[in-house]
Amino acid sequence: MKKNNLFSGIILVGIGCYLLFQQLGIPVITNFYSWQTLVIIVGIAFLVQAYVENNPSSILPGVILAGFGFHFHSINQLSFWPKQPGTLLFIIGLGMLFTYFKTKNGLFHSVVLLFVSLLFLNYGRFMDWLGFLKGGFSFILNYWPLLLVGIGLYLLFIRKK
Repeated sequence: MKKNNLFSGIILVGIGCYLLFQQLGIPVITNFYSWQTLVIIVGIAFLVQAYVENNPSSILPGVILAGFGFHFHSINQLSFWPKQPGTLLFIIGLGMLFTYFKTKNGLFHSVVLLFVSLLFLNYGRFMDWLGFLKGGFSFILNYWPLLLVGIGLYLLFIRKK
């Protein structure tokens, strides 16, 4: 019963504060009257439950929800915030990494996802770096994602633990 009380209590306090601030029309936080704030509140509730009650299964959804909410807030508020889909993959990878720190399971998966997300976030620089291959290897510039597909197929069907 205690687990339901903590999560539900945080949700109710968070949404209650959100609605109260919205009703009072406090001008300092008008940018936070959006669905993104509600997603952040739910994410924080998951994270508090994960760390206060030692429930590592709540870390990943907490990081994803709080991270996605923060990301979508930041896209609208911060001009320098990245708008590439790699940002979402990076948030998921961070959630998996934080889960690994608590459970000691899933490090490889989180590192792969973080690597792919960083590749997405720096795609332009990566393609510029591959530009030195323009000579006789221009096909690599077009088909390098097949390398990722190949590694994935290897992990799925060939490599056995």
